[in-house]
Amino acid sequence: MTTPATLLPQGSTVQSHLVDLTLNACSVAKDEVTHAIDGLIKGSQLALMAVRKCEERLDSMDREMDEELATVITQVTPPQARELLACMKLMLDLERVGDLIASFSERSAIVRNRIDMDDIEQLTRMGCLLENMLSTMVKAFAGRNIEEALHVLRTDSEIDRLRNLIVVRHTENAEGLKGPESLHVLAMANSLERAGDHIKNMAEELCHLATGHTIRHLIRAKDKPIEQMFLQWLAKQNTAT
Repeated sequence: MTTPATLLPQGSTVQSHLVDLTLNACSVAKDEVTHAIDGLIKGSQLALMAVRKCEERLDSMDREMDEELATVITQVTPPQARELLACMKLMLDLERVGDLIASFSERSAIVRNRIDMDDIEQLTRMGCLLENMLSTMVKAFAGRNIEEALHVLRTDSEIDRLRNLIVVRHTENAEGLKGPESLHVLAMANSLERAGDHIKNMAEELCHLATGHTIRHLIRAKDKPIEQMFLQWLAKQNTAT
């Protein structure tokens, strides 16, 4: 069984710097989503430029993580190493989120004036949920807060539901198909849904880091949400110990 990782000691160390870098990357990704929503609603070129800058910052942070982690990982204790490996995994997901949101915004800048307001509204709702998930991940990671991480998991389910509604509206009958515009809307919805999946991965990694147990390896019951099963399983483990 993996021992839960604890917070690294405070101070101007490389370890704490990489933890701070991960937290900052979460905030940058959240800002990128905020700018993407603004671009979708207002069609602002400034918003698109801001999205591109955020993506570039995430790429730079990812490179910095790669360069510094390789050196420090061999010089720390096992709990510190587990935390640093979690930072690496979170950074990989955040870099991918940045790419997906940039792709969404580039497409949005081209087609937003040609798609229905219903689609803009649904995509905006999905974007706002992503924004909330990233804000919550900052708090979850900073405080090793399992409840916040589980909130992220639940929010991802709502993003999936909204994406499915868009898919059904555009594909269930011939009247729903609107040529290239439908293809663009579906691609944009899929970008947001995939970004949600990456943030969900981050929440699962946080659960593992904080508890020492992997949420993905639990036996799934069809009549219970995975977050409920995880909490019940942790309660049993605590009682046993």
